[in-house]
Amino acid sequence: MSHLLWFHAPAADWFEALPLGNGHLGAKVYGGVADERIALNLDDVWSGDGPRSLEVADGPAVLADVRRSLLEDGDQLAATERTRSLQGPLVESYQPLADLVIRSGGTATAYRRTLDLSTGVVGVDYTVDGTRFRRETFVSAPDQVLAWTITADRPAAVSLGLCLESLHPVSVEVAEGTYGVVGRAPSDLTIEYRDRPDPIRYEEGRGIGFGVALRVVAQGGDVTTSPAGVAVRGADQLTVLVAAASTFAGWKVPPGRDLSAAFAKATATLDAVDVDKLRARHVEDHASLYDRASLELGPAVNLPTDERVRAVAAGGNDPDLVALAFNLGRYLLIASSRPGTQAANLQGIWNQDRRPMWASDWTNNINTQMNYWLADLTGLSECFDPLTDLLEGLAASGAETARILYDAPGWVSHHNADIWRATWPVGDGGDDPVWSMCATCGVWLTAHLMEHYRFGLDADFLRERAYPVIAGAAEFVLAMLVDDGEQLQFIPSTAPEHHFVLPSGEKASVDLTSTYDIWLIRELFANLIEAEGVLGLSSDLARRATTARGRLPQIGTTSDGRLLEWPTDWQPSEPQHRHQSHLYGLYPGAEIDPLRTPEWAAAARTSLELRTDGAVNGGWTAAWLVALWARLFEPSRAVAAIQDYLSRLVSDNLMHRDGDIFQIDANLGMTGCIAELLLQSHTDVIRILPALPPEWPDGSFHGLRARGGLTFDITWRNSTLTQAAVHATHPGTHQIALPTETRTITLTPGQYLHLVTPT
Repeated sequence: MSHLLWFHAPAADWFEALPLGNGHLGAKVYGGVADERIALNLDDVWSGDGPRSLEVADGPAVLADVRRSLLEDGDQLAATERTRSLQGPLVESYQPLADLVIRSGGTATAYRRTLDLSTGVVGVDYTVDGTRFRRETFVSAPDQVLAWTITADRPAAVSLGLCLESLHPVSVEVAEGTYGVVGRAPSDLTIEYRDRPDPIRYEEGRGIGFGVALRVVAQGGDVTTSPAGVAVRGADQLTVLVAAASTFAGWKVPPGRDLSAAFAKATATLDAVDVDKLRARHVEDHASLYDRASLELGPAVNLPTDERVRAVAAGGNDPDLVALAFNLGRYLLIASSRPGTQAANLQGIWNQDRRPMWASDWTNNINTQMNYWLADLTGLSECFDPLTDLLEGLAASGAETARILYDAPGWVSHHNADIWRATWPVGDGGDDPVWSMCATCGVWLTAHLMEHYRFGLDADFLRERAYPVIAGAAEFVLAMLVDDGEQLQFIPSTAPEHHFVLPSGEKASVDLTSTYDIWLIRELFANLIEAEGVLGLSSDLARRATTARGRLPQIGTTSDGRLLEWPTDWQPSEPQHRHQSHLYGLYPGAEIDPLRTPEWAAAARTSLELRTDGAVNGGWTAAWLVALWARLFEPSRAVAAIQDYLSRLVSDNLMHRDGDIFQIDANLGMTGCIAELLLQSHTDVIRILPALPPEWPDGSFHGLRARGGLTFDITWRNSTLTQAAVHATHPGTHQIALPTETRTITLTPGQYLHLVTPT
């Protein structure tokens, strides 16, 4: 049952509701009978009224002060505090759209609620007064609508009322059988962790506008459309179509002012739908992505998903639930990131609050990156496109930020970004620099572009889209490096979100080059050089990067065998801190490897053991630990992190939940990190089942991809590899490490080769 979530009751709240989406339009389906609510989101409805300007008048002077404090005075506290003057406005917040409310009547029995990951359809089956009903909901990418259908096993049994509600002020539109609402998101909004008497502010004529249009197609019965909504009486069956559009016109300009234009666009979308072909078109489109890869672990378990979650929390072992969580991650990326949409944000595309946690923005010191760890690895290369779009926007916006703050060429992006492509350290001087002062977040994001090339080997993508962004980041970093007389330092530098404690007992966060930044800069320069080699280039920029890479600080270790986090072995403010940024070289980087760099690997293992000793994980933290342990060939420790995650940190629907916090990076990251236990290709040897957990003695996967244009199908029984095959999209010679031998194979495009055949 690793492709089906199912329950005997409706969702208790928004967190438990079942997710649907096409990257642009998102929905959470509660599954209520007498009172159903489907919460809607649109990926480009955010607060704010256009791009803001960064008003820091003396950025280069502040930078000089910070460097002087560190290089001449050795005063990390003064340096930390001085960086507050580099902060710009806080980011805007992703917004809810509206709710589709459906009211009928009766008391349901024989109830069953499902989400079929393979079709992207939520089903609700129930009986009322002897009549059996079937409801289905899906969000179509080909037709850009939400569809809600209801059928019954007797005629004229469908009677209900529909309307749209919103947290935003809206007005009703009714025209020619179409009912809908128009409104605006807040023009000004204070982020959830800041207090203000009027945190949510609407101003006429400002803010992103939206229109939501609803139409009912019924067989039999009567349908009445009015400003109160749509009333249906005595239908045999019906289909409800919902489309939405916004006035967002791109990150560089204010949004459009005409709300009627958004409603007209939504109505035009409804006009284009062929209802008879709608479901088949949706399923075909969804399956074309979803069916590319899957994971099966152990025997299928046919129990309600919520019961299985409780059983794992009680100490049970359910490998099939791990496979379901893996497959759910792929489903969620398909639903929240499609070509032409915004990139998946902190909550994918699902948000119920006008002031969501951390603005439901793009947090670029790991969370955005984690959302996309699974994309190429699990066959969803198209779903990566919105991240490329986001990076190109950040590079364009970040060029101005680099100039204003640092008088530097190239481009920079710090911790947080929003739909208006904010790239500065946020906080308006009021945020602790530990949360905002990280000038290499864009550098980390560029690594994804190079990895995307390595999986697909698309030289046009590398030339036209990836290389310019990578080169711009390298230009910025090279301009920021400071010669301290011995080596090149990147200043200011932090270990994201982690303070160190000074001998005085005070906490600081800004220092000379952190280990995190060393890993990132080493990787950036190596990626630039590799890209130029592929493209046949030989630039002065790459020559400068080659020289600079050799003069960066070395990765140090402490007297007790840990990797240093900062250049000095400062006391960490939180020994079990959630970020493992100093271990970037192990994962998602590729420089630390137990078989190639055993000293670094030993230091990483010691660091990880101390960091996790007694720690209470969060959701995304658990995901990262799975990959780190996998890269160290410690599968049982990885499984322990997965079990902890499934027992404490998910809703009954397996979506991340920590109290009243939902972050989708946990779901998406967990899928990408589980894959590291089964297939690794970050070195020049592709490893099959490199860290297979003994807790998963039987299983199979198909469609997992390796760098170099390879796709693998693998089966194992009793912890022994029984079948292995590889498919190539490009020619190449590869070393493949099977559990019992390493083989060198040469493949041609389109070749499907059996490495191990069943006996």
